Amino acid sequence: MRILIAEDESMIRKALRTLLERSKYTVDEAADGEEALDFIAVNAYDVIVLDIMMPKKDGIEVLQKLRADGVSTPVMLLTAKSEIEDRVNGLNAGADDYLPKPFATAEFLARVKALSRRSGSYTSNDIVCGNTSLSCETYELKCSGAVQLNNKEFQIMELFMRNPRRIFSSEFIMDRVWDMDADTASDVVYTYVGFLRRKLRSIGADIEIRTARGAGYSLEVCKC
Repeated sequence: MRILIAEDESMIRKALRTLLERSKYTVDEAADGEEALDFIAVNAYDVIVLDIMMPKKDGIEVLQKLRADGVSTPVMLLTAKSEIEDRVNGLNAGADDYLPKPFATAEFLARVKALSRRSGSYTSNDIVCGNTSLSCETYELKCSGAVQLNNKEFQIMELFMRNPRRIFSSEFIMDRVWDMDADTASDVVYTYVGFLRRKLRSIGADIEIRTARGAGYSLEVCKC
């Protein structure tokens, strides 16, 4: 299960990410509304958590954009606003749930789990590219054979398989998967790409991660 948390308060965002990762969710973070939309453009989520009071685009604007584009992912609005009018406005914009701050972490987690059970019709459990599939539940990469991926390998492979032929820089992958900027981004990503290339070959996949010199990496279907 993959969840996006869009919240401009760093401490809250990090705490919620830790809470969800302990419950075996894969979590992405966005610090403002525009960044949230960028994440949603390249990833499929089971649940999206939006703070209303965010810079650039607030949570309501992001939600309205998603619903206008036909995105039906369950959305929880998370905000300090607790007046009835604010709740009604959020629900009218297409929110599936509304949790005012402060809140108990146990309640937050229970609501996220409830929303994730609704999202099966939106996010497939398997991503298919070429003759290869990736299970979003078991992290298994399958073709004529099967191989298990660890969490970081899965996140990179998911990014590529949801966006075939799109080039991603090492810096983009490092920020998206490890949530940090690092001088060693190219070395770390290169190492993990090497792991994935070997695993793809081992199962007879007809897809491969290619290097775009000076730009990054892309997933391509072999024409052979």
